Amino acid sequence: MLAQMTPLLLAIDTAFERCSAGLLDLRSGAIVGCAEPEIGKGHAERLMGVVDAVLESASAGYADIARIAVTVGPGSFTGLRVGVSAARGLALALGVPAIGVTTLEALAAPHVGGGKPILCVLDAKRGEVYAALFSADGLQVEAPRALPPQALQAFVAGLSEGQTIGLVGTGAAIAAAVLQPRASEVLTDEARVDIAVLARLAVGREAGEPPRPLYLRGADAKPASATAGVAFGSESTPQLLL
Repeated sequence: MLAQMTPLLLAIDTAFERCSAGLLDLRSGAIVGCAEPEIGKGHAERLMGVVDAVLESASAGYADIARIAVTVGPGSFTGLRVGVSAARGLALALGVPAIGVTTLEALAAPHVGGGKPILCVLDAKRGEVYAALFSADGLQVEAPRALPPQALQAFVAGLSEGQTIGLVGTGAAIAAAVLQPRASEVLTDEARVDIAVLARLAVGREAGEPPRPLYLRGADAKPASATAGVAFGSESTPQLLL
């Protein structure tokens, strides 16, 4: 059981198939609660219940949350809208900062430290991929961008020719084919954000503007509803308003 009023970071990810929430103890750095159900659709109906369950499992409450992290995209339009709206609404209601982390950084982070630069690539369909490039120590080299697969050669042109590039994400195989004859290695072809990794990425990050969904294509860039947020009911049980 946690001591009373232990400051916690709440991490939320609804960018893909999962509806995930996790809690990180800001004093010890330990993950004290985590749930990552794979639901496909219906994030709006499930998210706050998942958050409630994670808090209960850690014997914590909303008053213990001192910081919130959320994946901002790229990813599912609906999923991103749900997660970012919840994070912003909770941050406003609780008076705490909310920090956005791109899905590409969160997916690349577990593979940092292996001596390879990491190219995170998601299959965006419609003849495009979403891509971001990170150095071997995790620094962003190229910011997230939507581009045709053939443009990936130019995207990584700043790297030394002798470097083997680690590929992660649903577009990893696409990238491997396009980048030949440059050496590359597919590290994972999945898009599953580790909620513990997301939480740790946000621990030392300064909060700036409230997080916004990162839509990399004009056709996908639909603004979130002005009424989106979180309301606390009579028993301090939050409800997601979209």
